Amino acid sequence: MASVHLTITGMHCGNCVTKVEKALKAVPGTFGAAVDLTGGSADVDFDGSKATPERYVEAVGSAGYRATVAA
Repeated sequence: MASVHLTITGMHCGNCVTKVEKALKAVPGTFGAAVDLTGGSADVDFDGSKATPERYVEAVGSAGYRATVAA
């Protein structure tokens, strides 16, 4: 199992969190995703043979927000 911590910008409310979480969980190979509105971040656990951190950045972008892989 692999994991990634993302910094997410553009979220303003609980509905934003729900939208981002759904986008992350829709990526094949995802075991779980937790989005933190206050911290502007998300933690995702996934199967490294099926998904990549870049794929999660793309998924968040498709949902209308901006994500970067946190260092």
